[in-house]
Amino acid sequence: MSAEEAVLFFENDMVVGASGFTKAGDSKVVLEALAKRAKTEEIKITLMTGASLGHDTDGKLAEAGALKKRMPFQVDRTLRNKINAGEVLFIDQHLSESVELLHNNIARPVDIAVLEVAYIDRDGSLVPTTSVGNSATFAELADKIILEINTAIPMEVYGLHDIYKAENYPHRNVIPIVAPWNKIGRKTIPVNPDKIVGIVFTDKKDSPADIAEPDEKTTAIANHILKFFEQEVQLGHLTDRLLPLQAGIGKVANAVLTGFKHSNFYDLTMFSEVLQDSTFDLIDSGILSFASASSITVSAACYERVFGNLQKYRDKVVLRPQNISNTPGLIRRLGIIAINTAIEFDIYGNVNSTHVSGTKIMNGIGGSGDFARNAYLSIFVTQAASKGNTISHVLPMVSHVDHTEHDVDILVTDIGLADLRGLAPRERAQKIIDNCVHPDFKDELQSYFDRACARGGHTPHLLEEAFSWHIRLSETGTMQK
Repeated sequence: MSAEEAVLFFENDMVVGASGFTKAGDSKVVLEALAKRAKTEEIKITLMTGASLGHDTDGKLAEAGALKKRMPFQVDRTLRNKINAGEVLFIDQHLSESVELLHNNIARPVDIAVLEVAYIDRDGSLVPTTSVGNSATFAELADKIILEINTAIPMEVYGLHDIYKAENYPHRNVIPIVAPWNKIGRKTIPVNPDKIVGIVFTDKKDSPADIAEPDEKTTAIANHILKFFEQEVQLGHLTDRLLPLQAGIGKVANAVLTGFKHSNFYDLTMFSEVLQDSTFDLIDSGILSFASASSITVSAACYERVFGNLQKYRDKVVLRPQNISNTPGLIRRLGIIAINTAIEFDIYGNVNSTHVSGTKIMNGIGGSGDFARNAYLSIFVTQAASKGNTISHVLPMVSHVDHTEHDVDILVTDIGLADLRGLAPRERAQKIIDNCVHPDFKDELQSYFDRACARGGHTPHLLEEAFSWHIRLSETGTMQK
């Protein structure tokens, strides 16, 4: 059927589960057709996906008033503005936890699943495309399923996926993954064919990732991290193969991973969420031997390189459901080195990765919390200052806490790196001030800390000044005095 016919199955206040994880493997036409329908009639849905969608789909749905509630992650500006205006409700969740709410009958059940697939296998099961995300759970639990068969995806994608379902509580068993390359499930997503109410054909590729070349700041951050790794090897804490890597999306992550091409590290592995251009650059250079994730989100040029030559990468890449790629127990077992981005952090190591000035959502916590809490090394990065050095990203107190000081090991800015392991709060604060703060803000932050220490406390603060930098920015447009 057509996409326009398919959306006639949708009714007001339904819960919709859709494939898609960071622009990869998402609905290309059905959700867009739903946005068009919502312009002429009252229909609002709760939309759950793996992560963000491509092709401006979130923005089109938000602009049309089709979204009542959205979860667990988004990156669209239009949707973000609607969320911050209170017009769309947003549930910001750890990516490992979304489908747990469905399996445990806590969240409302999924009425309709919209799943992109490469094709339907002979046994009736589904072959995913460029992501797995939460598709396997949606296929299992949804009342009705609409498939988008994307003929732009080569059929050779078969075998790239490892679909494994953990048992429901209280009968959950050990997930038997002890190395990133272990495959423990099946190649396709099982489905009850009686649930499939519509099949729509498409031939659209994923939205390309926005790849920014490393700049002076991201290169500096990458160099600090690589130098730290070299020191850890010298101390005997790591080997030249390190431990499996996880890196968030964006230019900082790409810069860090690209930096490995000019290092002495080799035979690296990844156990992450998203495979980006830099992942395949490292595979091509022979430095990265295997990468596990939940999606492939790459530039247009890299897309052609990978999907035009899948045989080359078949034994080096696997895509899993996100409640497996992000499951805390595996992250702890494998000893992941996690590198994620912060909006800001404070002198004690608390990290805000989601909210600007404490109230306005940017994208969401994504999988950073899953990895930060459980990683062998939890690293957060950000620039020391921005907007012509009017905004400091190192502050007396963060305006919103996503990752507490207890889950943060290493903080890095373009100025330097602070290793917080084994340090008490006062030691952490001084280490961060000494190593991470932009020079324009260093004296004032040191003054704040010194005066707070004089007042006393295990974690010294001046509560009447703790948010003064944010207030100053709101009132004057700068954090500088």
